[in-house]
Amino acid sequence: QVQLRESGGGLVQAGGSLRLSCVASGNTDSIDDMGWYRQAPGLQRELVASTTSGGITYCADSVKGRCTISRDNAKNTVSLEMDRLKFEDTAEYLCYAHSDVMYWGRGTRVTVSS
Repeated sequence: QVQLRESGGGLVQAGGSLRLSCVASGNTDSIDDMGWYRQAPGLQRELVASTTSGGITYCADSVKGRCTISRDNAKNTVSLEMDRLKFEDTAEYLCYAHSDVMYWGRGTRVTVSS
C-alpha cells in the first residue's frame, strides 16, 4: 500500500504563488506516475499536473505557464508550484500516486482571494 501526505495549502492573494508538497510512504517502489488533481466547488475534478518516475511532466491548459511540477524520487516527494494565482484556482488539491491502483491523499485546500 501507499500513503500520501499533502501540505502547503492555504490562503493567498490573486497574483501570488503557492507550493504544494506530497510525500509518499509505504510501497513507494511500486509507484510510476504521481501528480495533482483539484476539485473546485460546482466543477468536476480536474487533473492539474502529473509527472512520471522518469521526470516527464504535464500541466493542464488551465494552469499552463503558471505551473511547475517536480519530483524527488529519493525523498518520494512530488511538489506543485503555482504562480500568478487566480481566484479560479481556488479548490481542494488532491495528490495522487499511480501503482497497481490509484492512491489519494486527503487533500489540501487552496483559497485565492480575488
